[in-house]
Amino acid sequence: MSDKIKILWADDEIDLLKPQLFFLEKKGYEVSTVSNGHDAIDQLDEDPSIDIVFLDESMPGLTGLETLSRIKEKNPNIPVVMITKNEAENIMEEAIGAQIDDYLIKPVNPNQILLSLKKIVDNKRLVSEKTATDYQQEFRNIMMEIHNVPDYEGWVNICRKIISWEIRMDDSNNPQMKEILSMQKSEANKEFSKFINKHYLDWIKNNKGPRMSPALMKDKVFPLFQQNKPVVMVLMDNLRYDQWEVIEPILSELYRVEEEDYFYSILPTATQYSRNAIFAGLMPLDIQKRFPDWWLNDNEEGGKNLKEEELLREQLKRIVRKEIKTEYVKVTNVSSARQMLDNALNYLNNDFTVIVYNFIDMLSHSRTEMEVLKELAGDEKAYRSLTRSWFLNSQLWAALQKLAEKDIQLVITTDHGTIRVSNASKVIGDRETTTNLRYKVGRNLQYDKKDVLEIRNPADAGLPSPNVSSTYIFAKEDIFFLYPNNFSYYNNFFKDTFQHGGISLEEMICPIVRLIPK
Repeated sequence: MSDKIKILWADDEIDLLKPQLFFLEKKGYEVSTVSNGHDAIDQLDEDPSIDIVFLDESMPGLTGLETLSRIKEKNPNIPVVMITKNEAENIMEEAIGAQIDDYLIKPVNPNQILLSLKKIVDNKRLVSEKTATDYQQEFRNIMMEIHNVPDYEGWVNICRKIISWEIRMDDSNNPQMKEILSMQKSEANKEFSKFINKHYLDWIKNNKGPRMSPALMKDKVFPLFQQNKPVVMVLMDNLRYDQWEVIEPILSELYRVEEEDYFYSILPTATQYSRNAIFAGLMPLDIQKRFPDWWLNDNEEGGKNLKEEELLREQLKRIVRKEIKTEYVKVTNVSSARQMLDNALNYLNNDFTVIVYNFIDMLSHSRTEMEVLKELAGDEKAYRSLTRSWFLNSQLWAALQKLAEKDIQLVITTDHGTIRVSNASKVIGDRETTTNLRYKVGRNLQYDKKDVLEIRNPADAGLPSPNVSSTYIFAKEDIFFLYPNNFSYYNNFFKDTFQHGGISLEEMICPIVRLIPK
């Protein structure tokens, strides 16, 4: 063993453990011993390089549990194995509650000790090695799928596979493999952008593509009303597929996933377009035609998503055609989140409750504004971790825990995802050109054609035209648009931030999941 793992063993009968200590030293472990809890604490203070503690439960003076408590106060992350003669349930429960990593019953067999060490200390290394080997075998298969001209469903499978590997790699300390996976994801997005370039306008025109934003409610939500149980739909703004994958294990403590499906967000993959399309059941151009007072173009003043509730009620009238008691709840800050939690059980009086939760959108947008969040969400792994921590401590999860005790149907979805951008592309436009980094709408736009999908006739893509000669351009892959002025300043500012509006697997392929309480 090149870097010896250091064990501290505290036991008042340490002399009786010589065979075990000899066995561990032969296996390449470095073991230091103490005979009481006080010395164990002192030794840990003196030697911060100790990797793991073996702790006798029944030492005189400071007991094993008391020693454990003090060790964890000072060093909460050090693994501790409790060794006891006593199999009493209350002692085990207390030790496990105090965060021991394993326990062994005396007399201790050397192989048991080795197994415990492998499980705790070597586990990460073993998992990392296994993950790397498995991914090397899978890499070629994924690459073949990417270049085998997949259809829209094939792209969903590729997206899910890459996400699954990313999440497995999060726990693996193998930077080379992570780099290869990142390159494979870039290659996938390059080919996916070509695929969208080729097929998107045909999907909109002939309605023969995948399920997209306008069909989401009609296909996946409204049919649930037939079961005569309250339906609660949570739309988490900006929720990527990988973020769903990290909150799903938390939800599965109380809910069972009945169906996990997908839809494609329309372009632009931006809240104003995709979320209005979901609630209206219409493409943006049709919203503008039917409800001209409810649609604002990018260049017009005012909030662009202020009529979601009205659009939803109109869609219910048009498609469901029967009285559905509906409540629309929008959570954009801490006080509205608290209010939502307080009202959670009242939602059972509705047939249909929609909760739009803006937190993830705020998180990803404020990341470009706040240095603290730049540190916290520096890459995909950190972004997933931050999402998981937020969800676990959120008012939303608290509300869903309350609702899990009732007979409801829960739907979780989003309006679009987000991508970490890294390559800037120059765009020149007039004052009315939009500021979004992943798409632009304007007249006389100048841009690098290889970086974009251009839509010269917005009606072909179901989009309104702010002006007669408006063009839309959508960034491909991980590109973001910048104006030439102060180019290098803004390039440094926005590089590696999470943005949306353009074409990528992360932005366009979105989860829609139906769950019921266990």
